[in-house]
Amino acid sequence: MAEQHTPRSLIVSLYGAYGRTPGGGGEPMPVAELIRLLAAVGVDAPSVRSSVSRLKRRGLLVAARTPEGAAGYALSDDAQQLLNDGDRRIYEHPAPRLSEGWVLAVFSVPESERAKRHVLRSRLARLGFGSAAPGVWIAPARLYEETRHTMERLQLSPYVDLFRGEHLGFAATQEAVARWWDLTAIAKQHEQFLDLHEPVLRGWVAREKAAGPGGPPPPDPEQAYRDYLLALDSWRRLPYADPGLPAELLPADWPGARSAAVFAGLHERLRDAGAEFVHRGDDPKTA
Repeated sequence: MAEQHTPRSLIVSLYGAYGRTPGGGGEPMPVAELIRLLAAVGVDAPSVRSSVSRLKRRGLLVAARTPEGAAGYALSDDAQQLLNDGDRRIYEHPAPRLSEGWVLAVFSVPESERAKRHVLRSRLARLGFGSAAPGVWIAPARLYEETRHTMERLQLSPYVDLFRGEHLGFAATQEAVARWWDLTAIAKQHEQFLDLHEPVLRGWVAREKAAGPGGPPPPDPEQAYRDYLLALDSWRRLPYADPGLPAELLPADWPGARSAAVFAGLHERLRDAGAEFVHRGDDPKTA
């Protein structure tokens, strides 16, 4: 099964994985380095330049000089907030609890600004909300902070009220959840991720098991980077499509935990090894 990775999405994944520091947005990435790193996953230089320009127009990247004076791009403050919020979805997989309750987003948009209704619906859906009724959207309560940040960043907060609560009936919550979300479509996305990336993890695990007494040699940095970036680019959409519902509300054969475990296995093995390839261009001996 082929998978489409757009240049813009890969650039965002690259910055999310390797373009930040814990205390801030990180140093600007030189254009030449972006071209080198995206070439490793099959993106040509014109596509990189075009996609960077689009991300700049969207306010996610800002032009900046590197400490050495080279032209480059850094994350905007909005992009940094967006990626920080995303970290909790992408890398943290706590077991959801039914007792955490729900966050409700209730919105009303004047007819004169009806275009914002579509923006609100699409953003809430991309955050993982399900539709409970016209103008009423629901998600697990832990998504409140990210929802608030998103509504404020997009200047949509005047149209939205947020509530916390619990479901009291009348239908059983498991039945209601099946109406609020398209669980079949979400499960299919997990299965597609597994089809593509579970064999990659199996290959790395087999390599470890086949190693001699001294243990496996370090992963090849470029291969680790390539496998990790493609897996991350596929995975990071899933925790938004799938809001992370408690197991007791999901079908018995739900594939979400398995796909999360596959990504976690690839992250553990490949992220740091891939960083060696990313930072190779910083070393004049290997540039």
